[in-house]
Amino acid sequence: MDTKKRRVVSYENMDDVLRAAFEEKYPKGLADYLPDANRYDKPDGTVFYAVTIETEDTIALVKVDVSVDAAEDIESWLNSDGDDSAGDSDDSDNLPDDNISQYSSGDEEASDQE
Repeated sequence: MDTKKRRVVSYENMDDVLRAAFEEKYPKGLADYLPDANRYDKPDGTVFYAVTIETEDTIALVKVDVSVDAAEDIESWLNSDGDDSAGDSDDSDNLPDDNISQYSSGDEEASDQE
């Protein structure tokens, strides 16, 4: 029989033990926990996102801030087949572009000549 306490706590209000377990499970922070964040519907119609963190004596749902738009974009991106050329919509505004050279302002050339 599992005798661990169960609780819900916000990321900002974690105690030191829970914070250490969170940082051990998600050392890169946001980049790590988004795929694990689950949506929970509250009785008042609002929602929150949380990840499960387990310590020696507690199982906690840690509420994390997730923008609904970001969550939908990330879920869509994670569920895509990876072929950016296929599809009806232009996702270039939703996800970052790895080709940063296109954003050159031309100032680099001027500063190199000085």
